Amino acid sequence: MTTARSTVVDLEVTNYYHVMNRCVRGAFLCGEDESSGRNYDHRKTWIVDRIKLLTLFFSIDVVAYAILSNHYHLILRVMAELVETWNDEEIITRAGQLCPSTVKDIEKWSGEKRKEFIETWRSRLCDISWFMRLLNEVIARLANKEEECSGRFWQGRFKSKAILDEGALLTTMAYVDLNPVRAGLANGLDDSSHTSIQQRLREEALRLEAESTNESTTELQL
Repeated sequence: MTTARSTVVDLEVTNYYHVMNRCVRGAFLCGEDESSGRNYDHRKTWIVDRIKLLTLFFSIDVVAYAILSNHYHLILRVMAELVETWNDEEIITRAGQLCPSTVKDIEKWSGEKRKEFIETWRSRLCDISWFMRLLNEVIARLANKEEECSGRFWQGRFKSKAILDEGALLTTMAYVDLNPVRAGLANGLDDSSHTSIQQRLREEALRLEAESTNESTTELQL
């Protein structure tokens, strides 16, 4: 079976991708689980914090996100040109921060092994699959540890769809931003928790407040 072009990561076509992953069996493992009566809302914060951490090390930017009770959406921008500006030591440092065991005894490696490692991780640091792997595996381990169990947390491999033009990007961002509202989890964008739109609205409010304060201070000085 062939794969639709819109689902393939091809950076020559576009740098923007909409990815989604769902909890196993569609269970509410990141929210209020009616079957067990337990609340797992704190796991949404785990996911947001992990996403923000990964963007510090990958050359991948998160344009928008929405974390719901049994799945999440991300819009990612792959900046392949950025990773090429990082020198070898920076690649090693970033890899070591993400996966410490991979750089164990690196000072003892041969030049060839070191070179191969750097080339591999330079590719990984702009790879959506690796970004998602290091996101999902950590969340799954934390959740299983919390519940003292083992087994799958995510339903399967994430789904990805290429965003091919500016119009599609705006439409997809609106779709992601409005997800919690459509799901009945929020009344509006400003109270839509664990979303990028709420974060942007709060940052804008703080910016306007700071500008207003500065203007008031200037007027008093005059």
